[in-house]
Amino acid sequence: MKQLTIISGKGGTGKTTITAAFASLAENAVLADCDVDAPDLHLILKPDIKKTVEFSGLKIAAIDKDKCIDCGKCTEYCRFGAIDEDFNVVNESCEGCGVCEYVCPVDAILLVDRKSGFAYFSQTRFGPMSHAVLNTAEEASGKLVTLVRNNARVLANEKNKDLIIIDGPPGIGCSVIAAISGVDMVLIVTEPTLSGIHDMERILGVANHFTVLAVVCINKFDINPGNTQLIEKYCAENGLDVVGRIPYDETATMAMIREMTVVEFSDNEFSNNVKKIWENIRGRLE
Repeated sequence: MKQLTIISGKGGTGKTTITAAFASLAENAVLADCDVDAPDLHLILKPDIKKTVEFSGLKIAAIDKDKCIDCGKCTEYCRFGAIDEDFNVVNESCEGCGVCEYVCPVDAILLVDRKSGFAYFSQTRFGPMSHAVLNTAEEASGKLVTLVRNNARVLANEKNKDLIIIDGPPGIGCSVIAAISGVDMVLIVTEPTLSGIHDMERILGVANHFTVLAVVCINKFDINPGNTQLIEKYCAENGLDVVGRIPYDETATMAMIREMTVVEFSDNEFSNNVKKIWENIRGRLE
């Protein structure tokens, strides 16, 4: 079973558009949306949810009012102000650090699992899909990404699939690390802007740290030919393959409005370039 993660150092570079297009081109794949903070692959693929699993991330304090003696030690020692004057836990403020449980003289406080989000097993028109959503202001996104990937492997084994295509989160944080560690290849999607170049270099550093094979595609390559040349030069100097270039085009927006992949929506230069990128990547994964 091979695993491919589509990533970038910043949001808005076209990761989900490319992932959805790959989904429509792959013949035997499981799809995984690992951008759990702001998932949007489902907007194009319209998954039919078959199973929902509640996700518990960090712990949260729970106070047994029958045992509580109102001594105030928990409020005194809580640095986050997560316990109010009536000794109720403010869920949005509690970090699950456990100091209140430690200082309570009557063992009236316990740390319990907090409901942090949901993971889903779904079916799309292109095959099985694992995805999730993290509740607002919750943490442990890396843990939820790991669950999404584990669920994708379960689906791949159950459905006899030989490839997992992962729509990765933006940036270089723990959720990105969870999305790329142990995969066979990452496709870095960049664009010819100064921030795009900088963020490509950052995410490449993460991929190199975890010894993951990386290739690059340049989206909107024609908006700044000079910066495109800088990217290609950087890749050549660092032994990176540029597997394709995609022109600036309204095809992606129009396809998304119609809840279609760019390959389904149009047979133009934009979609043909995406097809060529897929052919290049698929050949490297085999």
